[in-house]
Amino acid sequence: MAASRLPPATLTLKQFMRRQQVLLLYRRILQAIRKVPNDSDRRYLKDWAREEFKRNKNTTEEDTIRMMITQGNMQLKELEKTLALARS
Repeated sequence: MAASRLPPATLTLKQFMRRQQVLLLYRRILQAIRKVPNDSDRRYLKDWAREEFKRNKNTTEEDTIRMMITQGNMQLKELEKTLALARS
């Protein structure tokens, strides 16, 4: 049997796609946070987002990751709605 040429830490296609979803969510959250007018609120939200993603970075369970992505998207929508209301 031939040994695989891929290193043992290589991601499967599904893992790669989930990783891309997580990175996109993180970028979108940071972009939304940049629109927060108050400096201290912006700093707090940025630290909160960073800590949440760091805390969950070693999660490997597929269902858990999918649930966290869904929750993150809902929180992003709430933040965007709040920012839209604040501007109007």
